Amino acid sequence: MVVPVLSEAERLKLDPSDDALFYAHPRFVQHLDGAFRLRLTDLYRQRIPAGSVVLDLMSSWVSHLPEEVAYAEVIGHGLNRQELEANPRLDRHWIQNLNRVQSLPLEDSSVDAALTVAGWQYLQFPEAVACELWRVLRPGGQWIIAFSNRMFFQKAPQVWAEASDQDHLLTVARVLIAQGWPKPELIAESTRAEGPLGWIGGKGDPFFAVIATRPTQ
Repeated sequence: MVVPVLSEAERLKLDPSDDALFYAHPRFVQHLDGAFRLRLTDLYRQRIPAGSVVLDLMSSWVSHLPEEVAYAEVIGHGLNRQELEANPRLDRHWIQNLNRVQSLPLEDSSVDAALTVAGWQYLQFPEAVACELWRVLRPGGQWIIAFSNRMFFQKAPQVWAEASDQDHLLTVARVLIAQGWPKPELIAESTRAEGPLGWIGGKGDPFFAVIATRPTQ
């Protein structure tokens, strides 16, 4: 059973139009800088064993998985077909607006690891999505939710658009715990910019992650 956490006001967006319209045209750009992406790939390398079935939820034309690691299957989900078709790591994919329909077309306990990168901040009903991820993840499976301080402001619900970075981490954790997930691991790190700017101490995008694990029992 889904346990509501957010208020109706916290789910509202500045742009209430159908998300499918906003994402109708592909964006073949990097939404996070190189320093963030390197840290994310290293986290995946540490946490996701080779041979896993991986779900890349709210994916795009890149999945940030380490190139040298082979997985049993990488399943992609998103809103833009062209971006998903251009992603070389995906074995299959489907299109779905999670703000309209939260149920996932996947079998119970069929996924070893789930990834959500720069996507949670657009969910209006994260509680229902968290319940679905509990259902599709195998016992011991991990859901890695990563984000920075970037967003399409007009498409982020009020709970995200008007909150601090610390609040973002706590909101994700609060939603997960309310749906029965054990207390997740929270990561908040600075990164060093790539190239000459990093040589003199310049910072890259801040790195935030919430790692939730489905218990083995």
